[in-house]
Amino acid sequence: MPIGKKTLGEKLFDGFNYVFLTLFAFSAVYPFINILSISFSTPAAANAYGLKFIPKEFTLEAYRAVFDNKVIWTGYYNTIIRTGVGTALNVLFTVLCAYPLSKRYLPNRNLYTSLIVFTMFFSGGLIPTYLLIKSLGLLDNRLVLILPGLIAAFSMIIVRNYFMSLPEEIEESAKIDGANDVRILFSIVLPVSLPIIATIALWYAVAHWNAWFDALLYISDPNKTVLQTVLYKIIIQGSPQFQQFETFDPSVQSVTPDIIKAATVMVATVPILCVYPFIQKYFVKGVMIGSLKG
Repeated sequence: MPIGKKTLGEKLFDGFNYVFLTLFAFSAVYPFINILSISFSTPAAANAYGLKFIPKEFTLEAYRAVFDNKVIWTGYYNTIIRTGVGTALNVLFTVLCAYPLSKRYLPNRNLYTSLIVFTMFFSGGLIPTYLLIKSLGLLDNRLVLILPGLIAAFSMIIVRNYFMSLPEEIEESAKIDGANDVRILFSIVLPVSLPIIATIALWYAVAHWNAWFDALLYISDPNKTVLQTVLYKIIIQGSPQFQQFETFDPSVQSVTPDIIKAATVMVATVPILCVYPFIQKYFVKGVMIGSLKG
């Protein structure tokens, strides 16, 4: 058989893979496309049977209704603040924790690392956590959305492993020139660690943007609620801010509750999707390098 020529079995296997992966990709993408199409459709087109890839009767009424609602804007503001401040603090304290643990000369390094890894498998539970948050006076405080998850154990381990993969000679030469550990970290280590920093920043940002359960538990002030909690109340609970859409009359209204929900989902989802193309190039490289050493 000529080198490089595939057998019939290999061709069939490749064909099966292409078909399977195409169907799998379609099953993952279609729900998003369907919701996008519904959000731009009129009630008649949205309620029609069949697959929906593009809006048959285009309208922006659902988005006008969503953006006219002050609750959405309040949720957006709080989510942006949480994501920006939370991600910055997460990355900072994760790096400050991972850097000393990456040094073999740190006393009891393995013990500290084991204690941190232990928290990945066991936690205090929901009720003890709530009582702890209450005793700290963090209820109805925006800091409750950031401080309890300030350092993710998994992200810290990845960053620690990445720092361990860096050549020690770089830091030794800096110490000879009189640089201390803080100067070495911020002036030498971090500039060459952008892939792993971008990776964990993406993880933290997505986690903050999508988080809703902690805000539902600890935040009761409507002026401090986040966008995903607003989305949860609109879709699952039926928020009173959208009760005017619960009784639909086609001759009077140009949107239905389902169209409002679809538009709200798109408003909450699209911003974080726009971040991925700018950080994706760092993502795989950061994870692979950060997982080389234990």
